[in-house]
Amino acid sequence: MTLITDGGSTKCDWVLLDYSGNIVFKTATSGLNPTVVPREELNLRIASNETLKNVFHTVDFLDFYGAGCGTLTPRSILREVLEELFIKAKVNVFEDMSAAVFAATTEPGIVCILGTGSNSCYFDGTEIHAPIPALGFILMDEASGNYFGKRLIRDYYYHRMPSEIASEFEKSFNLEADDIKMNLYKKPNPNAYLASFAQFIFTQKEINPYFYALIKEGISNFIECRILCYENAREVPVHFIGSIALFSEEIIKECFKEHNLELGSIVQRPIDGLIDYYKNRIPKP
Repeated sequence: MTLITDGGSTKCDWVLLDYSGNIVFKTATSGLNPTVVPREELNLRIASNETLKNVFHTVDFLDFYGAGCGTLTPRSILREVLEELFIKAKVNVFEDMSAAVFAATTEPGIVCILGTGSNSCYFDGTEIHAPIPALGFILMDEASGNYFGKRLIRDYYYHRMPSEIASEFEKSFNLEADDIKMNLYKKPNPNAYLASFAQFIFTQKEINPYFYALIKEGISNFIECRILCYENAREVPVHFIGSIALFSEEIIKECFKEHNLELGSIVQRPIDGLIDYYKNRIPKP
């Protein structure tokens, strides 16, 4: 049997497929980004899922597509954790951009992720090209969940947030400075913690002028840094993966019109595209 995983920083979706490509089960765990989650915590988050625990000894192949897996060291850490738990499985760990491409297109284009973090690549129809490394939530991640969460907290403390919105923000989150610093500097997943504040924007029924300005600034920054860096950006469609992209679709269209870019597909959850991709590629025992 083949276990495939779309591993974000906040949540991981797992799907087990039998030898015919049929779904045996779907389950989820907390995020497993090896760049921000300690090894022991990675193990605990997987082992505490009873559905996964029941197949530790029966999975033949495990393909994990994960945030934070774009460089060798974190990829190796996660592979070792998975091999210790799924003792029979042939384990492969890939960067989440591969899953994004499989879910979005089979033709040449630019594929972008707007989730807890953000990233982009160029897909030539065969290979993925990502000339700019993803350096994480401190240095990059424009228009991501943690980007918007960071902006909200800063605007609140700098008194740049409109008073009526600030009042609602206070009711929705613990904004004590000590609690914020503890979550950012002492606990695992500071990027996911920051991204949790973004729901304040992206669960609203309407986008007020303040939210609109924040989203447009973030999308514009992402376009400048992560789309226009490709020489043929205006010659191919640009696809997006993630709930933030889906929620921001109209603003993305507006920004694309300003930059003469072509919007391709917007896919909320790449795991569904991964399932379709694997159904005809299931290895036989």
